[in-house]
Amino acid sequence: MLDANLKTQLRSYLERLTRPVVITASVNDTPKSAEMVAMLHEIAELSDRVSVGEDGTDARRPSFALTSPGQDISLRFAGLPMGHEFTSLVLALLQVGGHPPKAEREILEQIEGLNGDFTFETYFSQSCQNCPDVVQALNLMAVLNPRIRHVAIDGSDFRAEVETRQVMSVPTIYLNGKVFGQGRMGLEEILSKIDTGAAAKEAEKLAAKKAFDVLVVGGGPGGAAAAIYAARKGIRTGIVTERLGGQVLDTMSIENLISVPQTEGPKLAQALENHIREYDVDIMTLQIAASLSRQGDLIHVGLESGATLTARSVILSTGARWRSIGVPGEQEYRNKGVTYCPHCDGPLFKGKSVAVIGGGNSGVEAAIDLAGVVADVTLIEYDRNLRADDVLQRKLRSLKNVRIITNARTTEVRGDGAKVTGLAYIDRATDEAHEIALSGIFVQIGLLPNTDWLKDALDLTPRGEIRVDDHGATSIPGVFAAGDCTTTPYKQIVIAMGEGAKASLAAFDHLIRTSLPDEQAA
Repeated sequence: MLDANLKTQLRSYLERLTRPVVITASVNDTPKSAEMVAMLHEIAELSDRVSVGEDGTDARRPSFALTSPGQDISLRFAGLPMGHEFTSLVLALLQVGGHPPKAEREILEQIEGLNGDFTFETYFSQSCQNCPDVVQALNLMAVLNPRIRHVAIDGSDFRAEVETRQVMSVPTIYLNGKVFGQGRMGLEEILSKIDTGAAAKEAEKLAAKKAFDVLVVGGGPGGAAAAIYAARKGIRTGIVTERLGGQVLDTMSIENLISVPQTEGPKLAQALENHIREYDVDIMTLQIAASLSRQGDLIHVGLESGATLTARSVILSTGARWRSIGVPGEQEYRNKGVTYCPHCDGPLFKGKSVAVIGGGNSGVEAAIDLAGVVADVTLIEYDRNLRADDVLQRKLRSLKNVRIITNARTTEVRGDGAKVTGLAYIDRATDEAHEIALSGIFVQIGLLPNTDWLKDALDLTPRGEIRVDDHGATSIPGVFAAGDCTTTPYKQIVIAMGEGAKASLAAFDHLIRTSLPDEQAA
């Protein structure tokens, strides 16, 4: 299964093991089990510290557990962790084998000190770029704390289980038999949800911070560039964000970032984070901005946690989010058949009928991608014609299991209370109503700026974009903005990076022309 290059790399990683790793497989007589066992033996051949056995006791087959003699570790993969999850397997092998994890000591101690019994189950797909963060975080927690158990489940290999639990979006996380969360979650976010006292302590720490020279709000490409440019000036710089990487984390393939022919969103997000950490930047994650105001010489940014940060200048780079259809049933069936990520959730709809809403590049690319997995795809476009590039349209029309409906207004998402069963639309030319029986709906109709919290704070367009001038300045002195949340045309990663750098330079220019506040001058 593993090619020569992959074996060479894996052998070098396994040299870092400091204690034995025992892999115990539970198998059946399916080809998938044989494939899994073959892969496990290939791994064991690469290190004399790794051994493989079979016990067949686990209810999920094929699956395998990782542990180490003398260690109380409950960590299991159900199905083959290939695709994006192969990295999760490699990290699990290293951590079970005693290699120290790359996490702050404070976080590791918090995990080790958790009280209570936690049984996590994570459903993933091999094509999901968001799933590894969840799987790797929970695997690490299972290694560090014997009261935490984790099993990562490939949804495509356990379809009956997925159907029973009606899992229609990955990653989906269960805790002690109940849904704990859906979508990308990192280690700190998971901890904040199960260790409730930690959030209040973190809010107290944030509120006690001194004023920044530049505070960047948002951790996407624009925010990262702004923070790096500010820190390079040697001034006190902070970045506050829900997650570093922003929407880039949800982007599968990136092929238009100049000098980088091809990369994936999570890889770029990690590179952005690594670059930020090269400088003296105070990074504050898992925080959502809630208010903005200028009070005297300082700008105040209130957070949903209750803390308030202050700064002499602020750069807003809050990005954008997927636009909703805005019809009855959409929110009710979100993650129950209504989804926004074809790469992540497509495998869950194998052999089923789905629709894609949106005829731009994103929608057509999604339909092409899904056509290779599902039974059939119906693409629905509001305008009379598709808006995607001609090359994409030609590819789409060549697919036999794709139907294209244009000049159609989606009116309702239909369901049975638990999952999507169909979609209703009106033919805009005839006003005739139609309904399509479906199992899934993939929404691809563009983005909305994340600026709802700024409506009463500064000047926005009717679409919610922050109005900026040529220097990125907003209607509040000392407040600048960059990226997809602004009026800057063309929402692209490379443009957001440039705008972030420009806004940071403008903020520095503002600072050197502005006197210090009294409390800092003293």
